[in-house]
Amino acid sequence: MNISGTHFNYYHVCKRKLWLFSNGISMEHTSDLVYDGKLIHENSYPQRPERYEEINISGCRIDFYDTKNKVVHEIKKSDKMEKAHEWQVKYYILALERNGIKGVKGILEYPALRHTTPVELTEADKDMIAEMEEQIASLVESSQCPPLVITRICNNCSYYEFCCVNEEFNS
Repeated sequence: MNISGTHFNYYHVCKRKLWLFSNGISMEHTSDLVYDGKLIHENSYPQRPERYEEINISGCRIDFYDTKNKVVHEIKKSDKMEKAHEWQVKYYILALERNGIKGVKGILEYPALRHTTPVELTEADKDMIAEMEEQIASLVESSQCPPLVITRICNNCSYYEFCCVNEEFNS
């Protein structure tokens, strides 16, 4: 199984979303919030294409990679799920390391908030990632979709209508 940064992000956000996405049920195309995020990605740093490049490596699509300074740049709309974003960037850094590129660092960028967060990968993180890779593989290869766990982020999820069409809850 080829695990991507999106798998890592969804693993930290919602196991059900991860399973649905991994099993070909994609709802991102129906989400205005996902579209807004794409616009931020495309328009926030118009000068970047000259200096950085989007790369695909080991199943990961990295927004911008500064090859000279060895920095992964990941652009996000909001920092509400910053932990998930950090693990996504850590996974990208490890993917680069696994392909022979050492000394990589990361930066999470939130242009709408005018905020950046540096991200580094530690040896302990590498051990955690190995465990998470096993858990992700096990989860997505399962024939059973994980049960719905309703949280505050459900209302803004692209899978909201799919998961919560018959649910009643207060958020």
